[in-house]
Amino acid sequence: MNTAEQVKAKYKLIALDLDGTLLTDEKHITDETKKWLQYAVDRGVKVMFSTGRGLQTAKGFWDELGLDSPMVLLNGAEIWEGPGRIKKRVFLPRDTVRDMHAIAAERGEWYWGYSVESLTGDKEWTAEMFERDWMKFGIGSHDQQCLAEIKEELLSWGTLEVTHSAPTNMEISVKGITKESGVREVCQTLGFSMSDVIAMGDSDNDAKLLQAAGLGVAMANGEEHIKSIADVITSTNNEDGVAQAIRRYVFQME
Repeated sequence: MNTAEQVKAKYKLIALDLDGTLLTDEKHITDETKKWLQYAVDRGVKVMFSTGRGLQTAKGFWDELGLDSPMVLLNGAEIWEGPGRIKKRVFLPRDTVRDMHAIAAERGEWYWGYSVESLTGDKEWTAEMFERDWMKFGIGSHDQQCLAEIKEELLSWGTLEVTHSAPTNMEISVKGITKESGVREVCQTLGFSMSDVIAMGDSDNDAKLLQAAGLGVAMANGEEHIKSIADVITSTNNEDGVAQAIRRYVFQME
């Protein structure tokens, strides 16, 4: 590697999805990827997560990398300025959560939600949960027709953002809240533009961000429509795709 003085980064901010992107299928960050993330940080590049995960399941990776940068969690419904410094939370109306819960329960599908207090699945859901404030609600099914029908109904309300991180789920937030909206807000805080961002992802919930970023990078293991809208495609999450993209597109090394 060249010294910091010899290398100039093309982008100021690296926005990373976690599952299927930064993480291997075994939910690890490889040593090669860690090396290139540190290389970027050492050269003044901000490295952040843009993930559907909440703090409950993302914090361990944040700590593992030792990052002191903003984070966009819950598909943009929660934004952190840095470790322990919350900037913004956007909550779903409680009556909307009740209605979504009823739809999933009546159809016998699984569901979950992220509140400030917890990540709660259907097995742990109690009446008390309706008194909490939820930032993201999820519904899952192995029946594609069922998922499509639920998604159509939810979108018809006109108040929700509905996306997915896997073919068997849907992730629901307040309309207009996306990874893109979260990263855009981080850029405003840092004085960056979206053209300063290289974003990487693999699923539907990455689509708007990849299209808005200065460079949208799809993982080779990503969904076909994500690969079709991305600017470039890197290797898979199991083959150091993030590390390769940082080397090639941020520092323009072959």
